[in-house]
Amino acid sequence: MMMENIAFRSRRWLAGTALSAMLMAAAPAFAVTPADTLVEGFAIDDIITMDPGEAFELSAAEVSANIYDLLVRSDLADTSKFKGDLAESWTISDDRLTYTFKLKPDLKFASGNPVTAEDVAWSFERLVKLDKSPAFILGQFGLNGDNVAEKAKAAAPDTFVFTVDKPYAPSFVLNCLSSTVAAVVDKQVVLEHIKPVTPSVDYKYDNDFGNDWLKTHTAGSGPFKLREWRANEAVVIDRNDSYWGEKAKLARVVYRHMKESSAQRLALEVGDIDVARNLEPNDLDAMAENVNITIASAPKGTVYYISLNQKNPNLAKPEVRQAFKYLIDYDAIGSTLIKGIGEIHQTFLPKGVLGELDENPFKLDVAKAKGLLEKAGLKDGLSVTMDVRNSQPVTGIAESIQQTAGEAGIKIEIIPGDDKQTLTKYRARNHDIYIGQWGQDYFDPNSNSQTFASNPDNSDDGRVQTLAWRNAWDLPDLTKETEAALLEKDSAKRSEMYRHLQKEVLDNSPFALIYQQIEVAGVRSNVNGFKLGPSFDTNFVGNITKE
Repeated sequence: MMMENIAFRSRRWLAGTALSAMLMAAAPAFAVTPADTLVEGFAIDDIITMDPGEAFELSAAEVSANIYDLLVRSDLADTSKFKGDLAESWTISDDRLTYTFKLKPDLKFASGNPVTAEDVAWSFERLVKLDKSPAFILGQFGLNGDNVAEKAKAAAPDTFVFTVDKPYAPSFVLNCLSSTVAAVVDKQVVLEHIKPVTPSVDYKYDNDFGNDWLKTHTAGSGPFKLREWRANEAVVIDRNDSYWGEKAKLARVVYRHMKESSAQRLALEVGDIDVARNLEPNDLDAMAENVNITIASAPKGTVYYISLNQKNPNLAKPEVRQAFKYLIDYDAIGSTLIKGIGEIHQTFLPKGVLGELDENPFKLDVAKAKGLLEKAGLKDGLSVTMDVRNSQPVTGIAESIQQTAGEAGIKIEIIPGDDKQTLTKYRARNHDIYIGQWGQDYFDPNSNSQTFASNPDNSDDGRVQTLAWRNAWDLPDLTKETEAALLEKDSAKRSEMYRHLQKEVLDNSPFALIYQQIEVAGVRSNVNGFKLGPSFDTNFVGNITKE
């Protein structure tokens, strides 16, 4: 059983008899979870690093959102609005190029150091100069290593000034700043852990900006701080008693790596965990009558898709791209594999976002797919590989596509792996077909439009590594349209521009969108205040209590 993987040996974990017994045990039966600790069963094999300047995975972002503060956050009561996090107030210049943020008084990091505008400015500089995957979110405002110190600077200890290169829609700028990549780090602490490096592809400057240390440590000002992360085992975060705001109710939160839904369900039913995060339809149905468990759910801005690498000459043929969209049994997937946890959705903007296009034109049609393959000169089919995270429901979806594609003469070899393994291969553009998920980084249509419909540099060393780039899809016209949509002031016109982009991607792209996630969780009845947010980085744990 998956519970046997939890065999931690670190002495730092021995904070109490109940907690250590729960984490150290190898047998299926653990101690009841401690009263001051929330234990979540969660598939966290996607975590590669805890550095907010590098992490670009869903689980890492969820943890980071509880550790780091931002200048602003989206208002979860109305995601079209914003509220200050570290920022008490902000103003925007008439030309929409300069954003000035006034920080709240008496802010502190977990270290006890004060949070100042200099920390904010250095966090922006660090992100841009580190130049890892998330850097493009700020880089799209014209920031680079040469100008970031001038474009993002402290005008006073409590005043941060951010200058952009074009008069973007203010909602777009603020949405980007509400992404976890804009997390504010403790400059003084991180500087103590800077490591000198030789400039290379990995690091363009002569130091690593604390990247090596921040892979397994944190330096934030949020309600929690990292105690420990062990890959494919667990993440443990402790309450930050120096937090400047309302203190977290619980002393600790443990995210235990458990990939199997059945193992999570069993652990939840017997009280070994407090929350089960990756439940499949059958286990959801089985728990419906359990009086000790409630089901939390929320529509999520996360979409699941398959993508075809255009470096493969067969997959680059327009007819082949189209054929794959007719070789997915959407109805069967919707009624079985994602029942209760997702909704068939074939366009890249999730429902609830400006410009959403609620159209699902594709149905399973093997005969039509065969005709398209013949037109592409592939009457006898082709052989390809598909990289898949070895968890449900994506494994089941991959097997379904393997079967239906086989009916059209396409032989698919499924290559399973942990999420960090498949992601690493995908990001290197070394796949044929990849089945994955994409969660919007911020509540603006550009988050998904840019990644599915923009690729400004298709070379292997292109800096803006969107999903279109990962699949080597060169699309100069749509890239220009995506950029133009950012400057449109009229909301109705901007919405129409995104609908047009979605239609183009729907018809012509190497992406086949399958469904939008409905996130669910099983929760023990003694847990109060657990709530799933609308995005992967809005699942906050600070207000949770246990009876």
